[in-house]
Amino acid sequence: MTVIDAVRGDLAEVRAQVDATLDRFLVEKARTAPDPCLPPLVEVLREFVAGGKRLRPMFCHCGFLAAGGSPDDRAVTWTGAALEMFHTFALVHDDIMDRSALRRGRPTVHRVLAERFLGDHHDDGTSAERFGVSLAILAGDLCFTWTDEMLDRAGVDHARWREVRALLHTMRTELIAGQYLDLGGDPRSTADPVRSAWRIIRLKTARYTVELPLRIGAALAGGDAAVMRACGAYGRPVGEAYQLRDDLLGVFGDPKVTGKPDLDDLRAGKPTVLMALARQQATPEQRAVISALHGDPELDEEQAERLRDVVVSTGAAARVERLITIRADRALGALRSSSMDRAAKAPLAELVAHATRRAR
Repeated sequence: MTVIDAVRGDLAEVRAQVDATLDRFLVEKARTAPDPCLPPLVEVLREFVAGGKRLRPMFCHCGFLAAGGSPDDRAVTWTGAALEMFHTFALVHDDIMDRSALRRGRPTVHRVLAERFLGDHHDDGTSAERFGVSLAILAGDLCFTWTDEMLDRAGVDHARWREVRALLHTMRTELIAGQYLDLGGDPRSTADPVRSAWRIIRLKTARYTVELPLRIGAALAGGDAAVMRACGAYGRPVGEAYQLRDDLLGVFGDPKVTGKPDLDDLRAGKPTVLMALARQQATPEQRAVISALHGDPELDEEQAERLRDVVVSTGAAARVERLITIRADRALGALRSSSMDRAAKAPLAELVAHATRRAR
């Protein structure tokens, strides 16, 4: 077995432990529900949770190792599972806001709830869609609440617990700020679309997906200031590269591989770095095409292909690929020179490759 195979096996074990913890927790929640109305809702969440990439738990695990933590410590597994539960809350609500039909190749939670519990219409005339959205909001709220309960079960030392909680509060607040910007909530964002797109990446993805889970893991193991700085030096560029790859997949990815529709981002007019660069680098004729098609809720496949051609022609797609490579190299350089424990360096290097070269 090669070193890379061993590292991948270790990360797969982390994923398996988090999967098992989440499933046991949700089974317990269905069994001990205070009212029989809740188990069917919990079952939908249990189905949805299955199959996630578990990136945040893996980065949390690596942060724990980076600060000298034992890979078998129960606290890091429960903390990683709690981060995944919070991520489930974020995905359920994000899909509602984006009106997405698919997630991970399956119907989104609000779609499942609309079809499973209501059919076409409620007795009082409420539409199935509205009912599904309302139930999904409640399902997401349950996940948010259960995040704290799972963290309570981690059994973390009290002194370290305060730092973990502070980082979690930061992560939650920054994610909501990033989502606010993603929805176009800040009118100042139109003044500099490229800068605004980078703000979204850093708040909604880079820190949320990589840097803060790393720091949370390091805090669990009592990591010092040097380890925390290393988490930032590595985590920020990896998180940015991850979202840049996501932007490309949202426009050019194969839905059969990504598990998400390939028109959603274009129809929603997502303010990504990719599209901001395309607009910035476009000719007047190309800019007119972008203005007409990007954000058109009725965009069809033929129009989308025309828009994709313009994005490629402006050089924006190639520039984003270069930005991904630069950030991957920066992260690996930071990792090599860091004071992190050696046990964390190989899996963190593997996660750079996963984040930047993925197809879904």
